[in-house]
Amino acid sequence: MFTRALALLLGLLLWPVLAAAQEPGVPRIGVATMQPGDVFFERFGHNALVVDDPAEPEPVSYNFGFFDPNEPDFVPRFIRGDMRYMLAALPLADDLAYYRDVGRGVSIQWLDLDPAQARDLAAALAENAKPENAHYRYDYFTDNCSTRVRDAIDTTLGGALRGQLQGRSRGNTYRGDAVRLASPAPWMWLGFDIGLGPAADRPNALWEDAFVPMRLADALRSARNVDGRPLVSGEQIIVPHTQAPEPAERARLLWPWLVAGLALGMAILVAGRFAPRAVAAIALPFWTASALLGGVMLFLWLGTAHGFAWRNHNLLLCNPLCLLLLPGGWRLARGRAPGALFQWVLVAVLLCGVAALFLHWLPVLPQRNAAWLSLLMPVHAGLWLALRRRHAP
Repeated sequence: MFTRALALLLGLLLWPVLAAAQEPGVPRIGVATMQPGDVFFERFGHNALVVDDPAEPEPVSYNFGFFDPNEPDFVPRFIRGDMRYMLAALPLADDLAYYRDVGRGVSIQWLDLDPAQARDLAAALAENAKPENAHYRYDYFTDNCSTRVRDAIDTTLGGALRGQLQGRSRGNTYRGDAVRLASPAPWMWLGFDIGLGPAADRPNALWEDAFVPMRLADALRSARNVDGRPLVSGEQIIVPHTQAPEPAERARLLWPWLVAGLALGMAILVAGRFAPRAVAAIALPFWTASALLGGVMLFLWLGTAHGFAWRNHNLLLCNPLCLLLLPGGWRLARGRAPGALFQWVLVAVLLCGVAALFLHWLPVLPQRNAAWLSLLMPVHAGLWLALRRRHAP
């Protein structure tokens, strides 16, 4: 009697899985996660939805990461932050060929969906992949290949995935993940770190973390379907990963930036007492770089749709006003008086840096730019102290 009751209970518990496996015409849905590569645009990984329909000759990969660089307005749209991506449906074997060739690992998480959910998701993807529906406006953080996969699953579950992920957080930020994943390319992570504004420093819920494909894969492992059963029924590695692993999470050290900034500031201050012309000559490329970087930040804020670069506090450190220092600095380097404007602008640049330091302490729109404050504020202070009230010798 006990054995029959136990068998009946197990049958009831396994019925949704058995029904999906036995019922003809029910597609199997999976999330393919591709590991990061060593090319700069591969640093963040990738993913796609896989539909394995028994009525079709082979599984289909629905990949939201396609774009056409040959579009006549591709470059202007890219600069403006108005990029057009598209969903492409292609045989899974074709989609995996590149990853297999370059050694980027691929795993698939098979979703435990009931037949109606599986059919609905497969039909929605097929409709979305039609040419008239395939394009979407891409946003690196909020609307990319991974968030599109997340949203498609969430729609199928009637919002249940978002309900599970929105209220949980590991304290990650858009800046933190972008800098971490770009860290193998110094120019790339430096660009992200100095170019992102305070909107990138808001602590994310697991829902927002899913802009990174590997974060979405982690979240799916603990997610559940609407009836409470685990959403992922199984996971398999289909392409081994032979490239460098994903950069690990680690705390950012501030002291090297501060030590470097103080050393530069002190060196400028000491040199200013004995060789002010040399200090002015060295400052010219620094002010030029600051003005150019500040100009780019200002353009991203006022002239583009790159919202996560808006209101960047580093604009106060890499200040476009430095452009006005160049004529006076050139005169100083040649042994002439720099002029009154030079002195006023030198003070203004320093005060802007002080304002950036004050904004860092405020709880409103905080920006995690302590490293750049530590590096650049001593330099600005050293230049002000070394070159203030400097007259022709």
